Amino acid sequence: MPRIPGVNHQQAVKVFESLGFWIARQGKHITMTDGKRVITIPRANPINAFTMAGIVRDAGLSIEEFRQRL
Repeated sequence: MPRIPGVNHQQAVKVFESLGFWIARQGKHITMTDGKRVITIPRANPINAFTMAGIVRDAGLSIEEFRQRL
């Protein structure tokens, strides 16, 4: 799985919001949904590369698509 190093949780939220996701709830993690998929983003700076790659995969994106939107 390719790495996505150095992604801030706020950057990730903005990218997913631009893709049609919205924040369902917040706490120690941010839960976002688009009506079909649910993703959970940890409040970490930066988010672990393998964790971020898994979140991107769960959102239905490829690593390259996510990087382009950063």
